Amino acid sequence: MYLHPEFETLTRSELEVLQTERLRATIKQCMNSPFYRKRFEESHIRPEEIKNLDDLRKIPFTTKQDLRDNYPFGLAAVPMEEVVRLHSSSGTTGTPTVILHTQRDLDEWANAVARCLYMVGLRPGDIFQNSSGYGMFTGGLGFQYGAERLGMLTVPAAAGNTKRQIKFITDFGTTALHAIPSYAGRLYEVMVEMGIDPRRDTNLHTLIIGAEPHSEEQRKRIENMLGVKAYNSFGMSEMCGPGVAFECKEQNGLHIWEDYYIVEIVDPDTLEPVPEGEVGELVLTTINREAMPLLRYRTRDLTRILPGTCPCGRHHIRLDRMKGRSDDMMILKGVNIFPIQIETILMQFAELGNNYLITLTNEEANDLMTVEVELKEFSDDYPHLQALTKEIVRQLKDEILITPIVRLVPKGTLPQQEGKAVRVKDLRKTLI
Repeated sequence: MYLHPEFETLTRSELEVLQTERLRATIKQCMNSPFYRKRFEESHIRPEEIKNLDDLRKIPFTTKQDLRDNYPFGLAAVPMEEVVRLHSSSGTTGTPTVILHTQRDLDEWANAVARCLYMVGLRPGDIFQNSSGYGMFTGGLGFQYGAERLGMLTVPAAAGNTKRQIKFITDFGTTALHAIPSYAGRLYEVMVEMGIDPRRDTNLHTLIIGAEPHSEEQRKRIENMLGVKAYNSFGMSEMCGPGVAFECKEQNGLHIWEDYYIVEIVDPDTLEPVPEGEVGELVLTTINREAMPLLRYRTRDLTRILPGTCPCGRHHIRLDRMKGRSDDMMILKGVNIFPIQIETILMQFAELGNNYLITLTNEEANDLMTVEVELKEFSDDYPHLQALTKEIVRQLKDEILITPIVRLVPKGTLPQQEGKAVRVKDLRKTLI
């Protein structure tokens, strides 16, 4: 069972007292980090000046570039002999980011994930299958240790090999599955091909989804296909991994564990706080980490704090589902567009499958967007397909304010990914 369940139900005043206490301890810990010691000196900030939560704003932001510039261990706040694990980003676009953990950090991480799984009703006796990649990717080991901490039988299936995933689900009686949203759709398609009805032939009742932005429409579609309740999860390697924020059974926002993190929402351009309820960039400060605490880390994820209280009774604030990332935003003809806006429209059409691809090109000075989306079933009813295409274009134009080219393609035409789905290809060339 996970430790300290009393922290899950703290009141707002109790949370603020705990956060203040842990923030002060974190600042003290950060002074062991060469990076933060230098940052405080350059900013003319003395650690003892940070006395309460409001004082946090005196501290400069930490960015992914800071982690890259101090690669690999420049942010370590403990001697390296106390570090027992590191995780790293893929580094496909440059120097990877490295996150360090002590044994206590790993224990607290497992506890946070176990708390999330317990919140959605999972218990010892459930069988938890994890279809995340293991290794440097935090989704594998993060959910593995969290599920074990909760006392469930775990199936570390890892990523890929869809038919083997389905065999494990049916043979082992899997009741709870962790999968990214796009892969959950792929699992269902292969089940249908194999003649397996997930409602009749499996024991699945809970699905944990996350790691890529997805719309409420896609979540509902997944629930209907697999006959499960699908709960949204948010995590990132810089904050440990999964277990940062999670939906409760109400499915009305992600509770972020404020005994682990202090939350800010800022305007990504001005970096000033936005009013509660408005969308901005999520900024997080870790307050329960030893090896590599991070102060005011700019996540680049766009979300908002949901106003009001949750009927579940927990007082940890709720974040809205991620709208996308500030660095994933597409700009066409001066219009800011996020892929999730397009997905929201596509998922409303029953004739469409789950796989789609947005391609950006330009001709002379004109930016063009092409949206290819797979049909759920083969159709040669061309008048209907033409009318369907016209209606999709109309609704997309209403949403994103430009007119895309829409192409309906047969099922299986677009590339299938067993990792995070590639939704956007930007083939535009800079025009001189």
